[in-house]
This record gives sequence, C-alpha cells and structure tokens, in this order.
Amino acid sequence: MKLAIMQPYFMPYIGYFQIINAVDKFIFYDDVNFIKNGWINRNNIIINNTPKYITIQLKGASPNKLINEVVFTDNRNKIKKTIQMAYKKAPFFNDIWPMIEKILSINTQSISQQAIYSVKNVSEYLGIKTNFEISSEKYSHTKGIDRTDRILDICKINNASTYINTIAGKELYQKETFSKESIKLHFLRTTFTEYKQFKSEFISALSIIDVMMFNSIEEIRKMLNKYELV
Repeated sequence: MKLAIMQPYFMPYIGYFQIINAVDKFIFYDDVNFIKNGWINRNNIIINNTPKYITIQLKGASPNKLINEVVFTDNRNKIKKTIQMAYKKAPFFNDIWPMIEKILSINTQSISQQAIYSVKNVSEYLGIKTNFEISSEKYSHTKGIDRTDRILDICKINNASTYINTIAGKELYQKETFSKESIKLHFLRTTFTEYKQFKSEFISALSIIDVMMFNSIEEIRKMLNKYELV
C-alpha cells in the first residue's frame, strides 16, 4: 500500500496530482490547523501573460482553526469570470470550462469541501483511480499527538509500506523514523513539462487549470509521471 496525506488545496499545481497518481490511497488532511498564505484557498493562473492569484475569500480564517472549520464569503462568480476571460481562447477551453463551472458551483461555504471537490473532479477528468479519504471522517481518533506520530499511526492503520510526501516534506520528516516502522518514506520532486501558453514565456507551477487549458488528457497523463522520488 502506497499512501499520501496532504492538506486539501484549491485547484493545485500538477505536482499535487502526481502524488495522487503515485499512491493507492490519498487522504485529505482537513483536521489540522489552517495555514495562512498557503494554497488551501488560492492558486495562480495566467492573466495577460503574468501569473496572478485566484483567491476564494475567507471569513475569519485563523491558524487557531482547523482547515475544515474555515468558511468563505462567496466570490466564486468573480473567479469564474476571471478564469473565463483569461482562458477563453485557450485550445481546450470548451472541454474544461464546464468542469470549472461545476467545481465553483458546489453548494458549500467550507473551504475544505470546496478544495476537496476541486481535486476529486480534476482527478476524475484525468482518469486517476486513486482512492480518496478524509482524515476528519476516518482518522479523527489520531488527533492530538505529535505530527510525525500521527502520520505513522495512519500509515499503520492502512498497512502502508510506502509513504510519499512533497519535496518540501524533507524539512519535516526523517526517513530513519519511518524506516524504524518498516515504512519507506519518499519525497516527490516534480519535473515540469514545458507547453505553449499563448505567447508568453513558459511559466511553471501554475494551477492545474492552466495545464488543462493547454494540454489534452493524454498529454497531461504523461506529465503525471514526470517526477523523481528522493
């Protein structure tokens, strides 16, 4: 069993989906503290050949709240219009736009639910077969312990032999700690595939929205495997 556990991000970059595609089960870590200025409620797209944020406006967000406790004030229609104007001339706009509208029309004010819904819909579009779970629904009994110990507990519950994290996780987790529990720890480093973005010089690490607007499903499926495990 290969496992990954990550906070829910809104329309994240392709590296997030590479991790999902690389594991058997992906757990949305929604019952941990909210982090300001992260990717839970925003991401970058190209507007006038420049990366710009699309941001779901939050209400009372605080590091003292869990992610699944944070709600938003609904500016999603504005975000829809921004995406539409930015990509209406993109080659795959007509294929992707109905999904964008669906994602941004879900009946919720929970940023966690909105982010999870965005990831699940994109994964389905890309044909990713990974199983999804939500930490607050299945693993709430593991709360209140050390960060690493909780991850290890969830791995053990799932009989996971491998745990995959982002490359940034190298600052948080030690391979030796996981090895002592007979679990292999890998960090995924994304290799970005260049593609044509209107007339601008290629800008990497944008929202998956940008990737989908300029590439076919087949091309994106190839990108999903362009990474290194370290």
